[in-house]
Amino acid sequence: MAARIPPLNPLFPSPPDWLLEGAEHLWLPYSQMQTTPMTLPAVKTEGVRITLADGRELIDGISSWWTAAHGYNHPRIREAVSRQLDAMPHIMLGGFAHEPAMRLAKRLADVTPGDLAHTFFSESGSVSVEIAMKMAVQYWLNQGKNGKTRFISFRGGYHGDTIGTMSVCDPEEGMHTLFKGAIPQQLLADLPVDREKEAALEAFIAGHAHETAAIVTEPLVQGAGGMVFHEPAVLAKLRALCDAHDILLIVDEIFTGFGRTGTLFACEQAGIVPDIMTLSKALTGGTLALASTTARKHVFEAFLGDDPGKALMHGPTYTGNPLACAAALASLELFEEEPRLEQARAIAAQMEEELAPAREISRVKDVRVLGALGVIEVDKLDDVNWFKQRFVEEGVWIRPFRNIIYITPPLVTGKEDLSRLTGAMLKVTREWAQRQ
Repeated sequence: MAARIPPLNPLFPSPPDWLLEGAEHLWLPYSQMQTTPMTLPAVKTEGVRITLADGRELIDGISSWWTAAHGYNHPRIREAVSRQLDAMPHIMLGGFAHEPAMRLAKRLADVTPGDLAHTFFSESGSVSVEIAMKMAVQYWLNQGKNGKTRFISFRGGYHGDTIGTMSVCDPEEGMHTLFKGAIPQQLLADLPVDREKEAALEAFIAGHAHETAAIVTEPLVQGAGGMVFHEPAVLAKLRALCDAHDILLIVDEIFTGFGRTGTLFACEQAGIVPDIMTLSKALTGGTLALASTTARKHVFEAFLGDDPGKALMHGPTYTGNPLACAAALASLELFEEEPRLEQARAIAAQMEEELAPAREISRVKDVRVLGALGVIEVDKLDDVNWFKQRFVEEGVWIRPFRNIIYITPPLVTGKEDLSRLTGAMLKVTREWAQRQ
């Protein structure tokens, strides 16, 4: 069979040789490889800008899938990684210790809420949630409660793409329907956003508490579910229900962690401490792959004893990679020393003002802002690729999905660049509405 040559991208009709040679062989995420055109060739990132191979610059409106909180190539993070690279790029944590992992575990214990003080490192957000789920099941097993092996999660929720994490995503959303029958069946409920749903969830939990290891939720924002917001009181309600029914609470802060919602962690706005918290994305400032699963004291202590079988049964080869840990330490220092939370709040205020006119555009259903997250929701996006192309033509990198046009810009984005992002959102949305 002849090799598949991807079609050329109209936004980049003369790709460099390395793209032409590699495009036949690289399998892209979430892409139909029969029809997907060649992706845009990026050659440099700096601050809030992505430089293409032909010299064009795009203002990044999504922080490289919500990771680049400090912008790209921040000198503090770059220097930290460079120093660590010279000394020791990697050593396994099985039998060895290294300073970056130890220091990072201590720093996370210092900055996360309450007694979230014991961290297990991995390489991706999906895996960090897998680990949290294993922690929860084994927590009960270690105490002789063998039946608590299932999870309650919520419609519209997303927690990862691995087999285990897909089981706690909304089964009717996206790709997850393809794997029905191959993934464990968990317990799906509606978020308790009103009194009726609160009562329904209370009854649901009461009927399943005996088999439930944990509730898994995203705090304040269901990200991949369509950037759907809910009040901090919802999280407080979940905490109370878990306490009442002897269930652990896992809070997935992979998207919301590190300032995106206006506080360092979204759960702070509810005044609660989850039993287990997962972090990734902005943990290293978008520099290297790293994730953490951090547990409270009582969870950690359930694994202690003379029985080797009660140890946490997980061990990625690259857990606690020194380069990634060095990047994360530098990133946390930036959150301490530079006004990231103030910047998030300033971005929120500017987006509230500049996105408001979108409410007057036909087919726009909602406009909403939470921290450094701005959303225009429409009734239906018929041609997402048209939007992507128009945004690139406007000099911005914005990727709508489902029925939302959104931005999650780096927290260091200045007023002028932010106005270019919001202006492009308004301009392109108006064009789209007029095409209908």
